[in-house]
Amino acid sequence: MHRCSSAQDNGRKRHLVVDTLGLILVVMVTAASVQDRPGGRAILATLAARFPSIALIWADGGYANRIDATLVRWANTTLGLLLQIVKRSDDVKGFQVLPRRWVVERTFGWLIRNRRLARDYERRTDHSETMIKVAMIRLMTLRLAGQTTTWSNATERQATRRLTIETQLAA
Repeated sequence: MHRCSSAQDNGRKRHLVVDTLGLILVVMVTAASVQDRPGGRAILATLAARFPSIALIWADGGYANRIDATLVRWANTTLGLLLQIVKRSDDVKGFQVLPRRWVVERTFGWLIRNRRLARDYERRTDHSETMIKVAMIRLMTLRLAGQTTTWSNATERQATRRLTIETQLAA
């Protein structure tokens, strides 16, 4: 479970729950003013209702901290879910890859490559949730069909052209 908010989101937070492959199980878009713990309660309740067999969830450090661990207790007592918080080490400075958190970050990377999700163009949060689901359906369909995903990214197109030209020149 992880949330993402950036300057391009116009005051929205995207909360995602993904499986170990990075495929979306539950998505929820809230206003940026909604704190992580109340947003976490709502998405965990939805997760427990849709997927009763899930027992363990790894969550971002924003969903619980040293002062307030009520979400962890609530998930355990009310929903029967074991919520483990993936925390950053206090002594490490700069970027650090955290176990299990990279799966969600990779999913956000897959999603943000869709033009419609690069910025939040939708007026309503339910429309934003739908666009995230459509983007994941597109990605999963392409993978099931065995097709490679092509993105409309000018930098990647130029890099592919350069590699193609270099391969032709080397031959």
